[in-house]
Amino acid sequence: MTTATDLEQLLAGAPVGVVGLGLIGGSLGLDLRALGIPVHGWAHRAATAERALARGLVDQASTDPAVLADCAAVLLALPLDQLVQPPPALLAALPPQALVLDMGSVKLPVLQALQPRLQRFVACHPMAGTAQAGVEAGITGLFAGRPWVITPSGDEPQDDLILARAFGQALGSTVVECDAAAHDRAVAMISHMPVLVSAALLQSAGEAQPQALVQLLASSGFADTTRIGGGNPALGTLMARCNRAAVQQALQDYSEALQQLSALVEQEDWPQLEAALTATQAARPGFL
Repeated sequence: MTTATDLEQLLAGAPVGVVGLGLIGGSLGLDLRALGIPVHGWAHRAATAERALARGLVDQASTDPAVLADCAAVLLALPLDQLVQPPPALLAALPPQALVLDMGSVKLPVLQALQPRLQRFVACHPMAGTAQAGVEAGITGLFAGRPWVITPSGDEPQDDLILARAFGQALGSTVVECDAAAHDRAVAMISHMPVLVSAALLQSAGEAQPQALVQLLASSGFADTTRIGGGNPALGTLMARCNRAAVQQALQDYSEALQQLSALVEQEDWPQLEAALTATQAARPGFL
């Protein structure tokens, strides 16, 4: 198990750069600084850089990409569209000696976009988050106990993979390595597709009558099943856009399961419905 000291030694005392100082980037900065590792943040707006400094997310922050120049590693906590279609200014800002890790929730398109363009790159996905966004959203301990997924292509040097693992381990995450396409199919089912399912429930409830009574009676169960559907619309759209084929397949599988349950209700087959719900009750702990 890699410790903070091990990570610091692998970095040879050099700082870590963070690009994108919202929930993921800000939380990375807080946790790395708590481990004694200096963090440099690159922001597009001066107000974001100033607030990141004020909140203690980074040791240095600037709108000048030169702030990344001495970094041994750079973590890209950016929206998916900027990872799948990286702006030239972003690519030019990344120091050639640095290992670049992305934090995107879709891996195969990002791997295909960034690995050919960078000297050193490992695709990662820390599976953690909250409903908050922006420079105020970063919190300590966000990654503890959560999966830190690495999806190697097979072309990465072992030293780069060791460093990528070390970040996850030092942050208290569980490091998981898998194929990029397999990752994208998995997250489509357990993360991306549920956003759309939750949104569909909200749409249906929004059209139900009497609307005032429906809203009045909505309680914790409804809140739990609609939380992600009420989240960041831009993020949900990007996940569907960048992982379209896998999300479509997940929606089809979900639709078929829903149709099967609907048929049991229509047929008033209560024993079979109870058997289906018993099976899902038994299955749920395996996902938590």
